[in-house]
Amino acid sequence: MYAGVASAKDLIVGKGGEFSTIRSAIESAQDGDRIIIKSGVYREGALEIHRSITLTGEGKAVLDGENKFQILTVKASGVTISNLTFENVGVSYVQDNAAIKLIESYNSAVIDNRFRNAFFGIYLSKSGFCTIRGNDLIAAAEKEASSGNGIHLWNCHDITIENNSIQHHRDGIYFEFVKRSTITGNHSIGNLRYGLHFMFSDTCVYEDNIFKNNSAGVAVMYTKKITMKRNRFEDNWGAASYGVLLKDITGSDIAGNAFVNNTVGIHAEGTSRNRIAGNEFLNNGWAVRIMANSTDNVFSQNNFIGNAFDVATNSRQNYNVFDSNYWSAYDGYDLNRDGVGDVPFRPVRLFSLLIEQYPTALILLRSFLIDLIDAAESVIPALTPETLADANPRMRRLP
Repeated sequence: MYAGVASAKDLIVGKGGEFSTIRSAIESAQDGDRIIIKSGVYREGALEIHRSITLTGEGKAVLDGENKFQILTVKASGVTISNLTFENVGVSYVQDNAAIKLIESYNSAVIDNRFRNAFFGIYLSKSGFCTIRGNDLIAAAEKEASSGNGIHLWNCHDITIENNSIQHHRDGIYFEFVKRSTITGNHSIGNLRYGLHFMFSDTCVYEDNIFKNNSAGVAVMYTKKITMKRNRFEDNWGAASYGVLLKDITGSDIAGNAFVNNTVGIHAEGTSRNRIAGNEFLNNGWAVRIMANSTDNVFSQNNFIGNAFDVATNSRQNYNVFDSNYWSAYDGYDLNRDGVGDVPFRPVRLFSLLIEQYPTALILLRSFLIDLIDAAESVIPALTPETLADANPRMRRLP
């Protein structure tokens, strides 16, 4: 029941209920009422909510947009939508049709719903203090141009997105102009573009999520003061695919994440004053690609294991710090047995610089000639950045 409304009541829709349609129940509902929708398929076009009510399913209640309509638009605060199935949202390149769209809604919640064949799944605009939790979204997107995002936020703040599963949308989760929001415990898998895509969204937290097998991985752009911890970025392969693309990111903390089997673990461009610590880079093509316009970033206590290239850059200059990382490619020694290598490790291979200029040379990756070139460069650095070195390489994998 809605707090503070003494006369709040339940309105039953469907077999045995007083209402035969969801629309009639919504039109009759007052603030604080709960609409309970019985099992069945409801094809009622576009519905709108203008009061602080709860809409919940009992059994398998399906709202079908018939591939024509945006199904449910919420223009009120304090609305809860739970345990419903939304199917077949109509495609519109002008309206961005969604299964559920919240507009200027506060303290609302979308919990434990199922979304199938939606254009956009859950769309929030100019909203705040809302919760999106435990939803299962599966689309059938085939082309980026004709598909929408699973969970989409525009100009929102203080949103919690947790324990959702998103598959086969354009972007799994999309943020634009979002502040002070949290994404935690979500699985974003097999989306056409990015598992997570956010821009101009400061002071947000991303923890304990899995981003796997997305065509372009994850993109984080034009943002400051973010926290990304204990996420897993896995199997994001492709010519323009990344575990994480960091573009114009400042003052952020990226720690305790796993980057596994990606074309590029982290691609950093125009980033500065970020802490990248305690991460696992395992079996990637490039573990870290850091461009010359990235400065004052600190990479420490990370594990670099089995990557084709641990670090690549496009400059002989270095304005970042690599310190106390574990490198499986390090073949130095530890005479005093303090766990720290006695000679620095230079992670940038000459061959990685050649690949930047001549990508087709990648076919020579495992050749003996390239091994000789790398060995000569490690003894007398001529082209690789001499200052990009870890002075305290760890001899054993860090916990």
